[in-house]
Amino acid sequence: MTSSPRPNALIWLLVSALVIVLDQLSKWWVLTSLPEYTAVPVIEGFWNWYRTYNTGAAFSFLAGGAGWQKWFFTVLGIGISGLLAFWLSRTPRGDWRTALPFALVIGGALGNIIDRQLHGHVVDFIQWHWRDHYWPAFNIADSAIVGGAIGIVLFGLFQGKGSQRSTAGGDRSGGGE
Repeated sequence: MTSSPRPNALIWLLVSALVIVLDQLSKWWVLTSLPEYTAVPVIEGFWNWYRTYNTGAAFSFLAGGAGWQKWFFTVLGIGISGLLAFWLSRTPRGDWRTALPFALVIGGALGNIIDRQLHGHVVDFIQWHWRDHYWPAFNIADSAIVGGAIGIVLFGLFQGKGSQRSTAGGDRSGGGE
C-alpha cells in the first residue's frame, strides 16, 4: 500500500517573498527620501532613520575589502538559502517552528543579495542608540535574518527534548507510518 506524499513546507517561501518585498520597498523609500549619513529622529534619544551603506556583513565585517566581499557574501547567501530551501522541502508543512525561521533567513539573505547586486552594498537605515552608545545601523532583511536565526536556535533547543522522545519509536518526522 502506498501512502500519498505529505505536503512539504515550501509554501513558507511566501514568507520569504514577503520579507523581500518589504525589505526592498523600505530601501526604495530610504534611497528616495532620506538624506545620506544624517540622523532623522523617530523616537528622540533611542531610534533614528539613518541612511548608510555596508559593503561587508554584520557590523561591517569585511567592509574594508577590495570588492571581493560582494561576491563572497552573494555566494554565501545563495548557498545558505538553497540549503534552507532544501530543508524546507523535507519539513512537514505544519512544522512552523522549523519553517518560519528558515523562511525568515532565506528572505533576509536574498533581500541583502539584491542590494549587493544592484548597488554594490547593502542599504541600512534603522539606527538604535542609548545616549552616546549606538548599535550598528541595520535593515528589514537583517532583522529577518536575526529573528530567523534566534528562532532556529530557540526552537531547536526546545524541540530537541521532544524529538528525542519521539525518536524512541524510530520516526523523527513526527508523523506515523
